[in-house]
Amino acid sequence: MNTLYEQYMKEFAPALKKELRIANIMSVPKLIKIVVNCGIGREAVADKKIVEKIAVQLAVVVGQKPKVSKAKKAISTFKLREGDPIGLSATLRGTRMYDFFQRLTSIALPRVRDFRGVSLKGFDGHGNFTMGISEMTIFPELEFGMVDKSRGMEITCVTTTKTDSDARALLEKLGLPFEKGQK
Repeated sequence: MNTLYEQYMKEFAPALKKELRIANIMSVPKLIKIVVNCGIGREAVADKKIVEKIAVQLAVVVGQKPKVSKAKKAISTFKLREGDPIGLSATLRGTRMYDFFQRLTSIALPRVRDFRGVSLKGFDGHGNFTMGISEMTIFPELEFGMVDKSRGMEITCVTTTKTDSDARALLEKLGLPFEKGQK
């Protein structure tokens, strides 16, 4: 079992139940999945091996093999054909999700230079939160020899809540450091 999940079940869920005034423990907000996206863009059109390199890097960071996203339409101005690879994504659930979230909050985010917290502008109005990371190298398991160019990624946390305030309370309990002074 994962330590963050155990901590959620023993400490955070009862605390959230009391804080949000929820009658049933099964109605307490929880994480469903975390989706990690990495856009490749024009690089993949020029060099097909870039997709494999980035896939290996993303697999090391998230702990599972990412899925290749392909272009749905051909766009001549970008020299993009239908079916060309343009990005990678990995959907994490269960133990991998909690492991990744714990590494993100306790190891990776504190390594960001001049980090003052995660912006609250990433909420979508339905209880989901998305944040961007400009460099994958903040994860210590990614060795510098593997990285040829600095690339970013997008992390989306999908919750069972319907409101942003409940999702924020859940993510704060799980350890995501939000910026101070924002509401």
